[in-house]
Amino acid sequence: LAGIINVLDPDVIVLGGGVSRLEWLYEAVPRLWLPHVFSDEVRTRLVPAVHGDSSGVRGAAWLWPAP
Repeated sequence: LAGIINVLDPDVIVLGGGVSRLEWLYEAVPRLWLPHVFSDEVRTRLVPAVHGDSSGVRGAAWLWPAP
C-alpha cells in the first residue's frame, strides 16, 4: 500500500472482501506504511467498503442483464 501511496497519492484506500472485516487493520496498517512512504505527512485514509464483504457480490449483481 505504501507503493500505491507513493505513486498515486490517493485520498483513500478502500478494503473490500473478507479483509474488510478485520477491524484491527484500519489502525495498524497506516502505522506500518509510514516508514515506507516518501513524504513527511500521509493523509491517505484506509477504510472498509461501504457494503463490507458483500461488495463484490453486489457489483456482480449490477452486471446481470435486466429482463
